[in-house]
Amino acid sequence: MKVIINENERGFLFKNGTFRRMLPPGKHSVRSLFGETYVKTTVGRQVVIKDIDINVLLKDKAFAESVTKIELPDVHYAMHYEDGIAIEGMSTPGTYYYWNVFHEHTFQLIDIKNPVVALPEEKMARVPTSFYSRFVVSEGETGLLFFDGKFQRQLDPGSYYFWNTFVKVTCEIVDVRTQQLDVNSQEILTADKVTLRLNFVCTYKITDAVSIHNKLKDFKNQIYMTTQLVLREYVGRLKFDELLEQKDNIAGIVLEKLREKQNSLFVEFSDAGLKDIILPGEIRDIMNMVLIAEKNAQANVISRREEVASTRSLLNTAKLMEENVTLYKLKELEYLEKICDKVGNISVGSGNLLGQLGEILTAKNHKDS
Repeated sequence: MKVIINENERGFLFKNGTFRRMLPPGKHSVRSLFGETYVKTTVGRQVVIKDIDINVLLKDKAFAESVTKIELPDVHYAMHYEDGIAIEGMSTPGTYYYWNVFHEHTFQLIDIKNPVVALPEEKMARVPTSFYSRFVVSEGETGLLFFDGKFQRQLDPGSYYFWNTFVKVTCEIVDVRTQQLDVNSQEILTADKVTLRLNFVCTYKITDAVSIHNKLKDFKNQIYMTTQLVLREYVGRLKFDELLEQKDNIAGIVLEKLREKQNSLFVEFSDAGLKDIILPGEIRDIMNMVLIAEKNAQANVISRREEVASTRSLLNTAKLMEENVTLYKLKELEYLEKICDKVGNISVGSGNLLGQLGEILTAKNHKDS
């Protein structure tokens, strides 16, 4: 019987159930009368031959040279390369054979008892996501790496991969940029028992990410409470009037007190400001009354000052008129002109008042001359 083995195939010749040799591509004679049989398989990527123990086939030198063997132990991962290009990851322990006829198959064994991934990021795309954890640290952040809850090291901005094996890997992201803290609606009792509310703001930056995470539980709340207590402690010593007088200096003083405590908080305070002072309704009404009274007093002072200036001006004018007859007559004419402009005709009894005023003025002028 003639058998044709194609280029992408291989045959395996058996005689009376015993493997004899591998049949390469070409035409072959199989003598069935002498108990010869054959099995034909396609040359693909992985060697898969049903119902035949591959260890039997490996006795043939030609077959052994046509395949590559990879043994994957427990707790290992293998990256499979075809002609130098990564094509898949292998995680199930076992022994595998691949055809080396048309392509060269190589493998990279990785011991995943160590959780640190030794593969570059582009090759991790071939690895199932269930086998690793990925952490991304952005600019302005730092990552704190823990193995089974034990701190290992800080991670700079970038992407990091770790195997999910016997070690639990976690990463805490800490923002190391300048942050703003708002302390709003703080009800504080002043030294003279006036209750008011303050809105305060400060900015800080974390200086030791490892210590602030490992030594302070809920560090943001700790920073908030410290700022709140410092603000209350200082403002509570002031009387209400002192508070209003020093409101522009409160932020600077509180900032200095916060800087005294910043080392224990592992931060650096850079700025602070008092946003609002909110007074109770009764105090606000009293303040408005005081303001109105002050403004009225200022208005009265200005009014009296103007009256004094006006009286002084009249006195000076009178002295000038007393010393200068001509000036006096000019002033009379000025008043007469104003009366004539405002009144067209005034009659008293049977005479004309304006005419009488003119006659009186004329007669007086003759007399004076």
